[in-house]
Amino acid sequence: MPATPLPDPTSAPAPEVAPIVIEAGGRRYAVHTATAALACCGVESAAAMHLSGEAAGAQPVDGHVLVVSGTVTTRMAPVVERMYAALPEPRHVLSFGVCSNAGGPYWDAYSVLPGVGALIPVDVYVPGCPPRPEALLDGLRQLAEQVAGAAGGSGAGA
Repeated sequence: MPATPLPDPTSAPAPEVAPIVIEAGGRRYAVHTATAALACCGVESAAAMHLSGEAAGAQPVDGHVLVVSGTVTTRMAPVVERMYAALPEPRHVLSFGVCSNAGGPYWDAYSVLPGVGALIPVDVYVPGCPPRPEALLDGLRQLAEQVAGAAGGSGAGA
């Protein structure tokens, strides 16, 4: 029996996942996930979001954050790019875990990007393998501090 070919991610629409609103550093972020997550990082980021956030609905937010967790492969790259492009401004990227940050243990595989930063601009890198769920909130606090610093220090507390 011949193998079933994989779908071509370059022709598929970017997945639409309802964002979760998380407050961090005095700001409210609509957090979207690009789950290229293999096992541990995906579990930890999902746990953090569902324990810390609430459904976005029509709530006002200070920005949109794309959380990328797990190994980003060349096959997944177009999906991540489309998800980033689809985010409303102001938009930010948080790379969650060593696989997303730098390819993890798969860094030298032909099909693995050397981190999501090679594809889209990353604002905050959260280290760990896997990072604990609390690390996602710490990353969002760091982002809030960066945004406040860029805006002249107004609006965010630590």
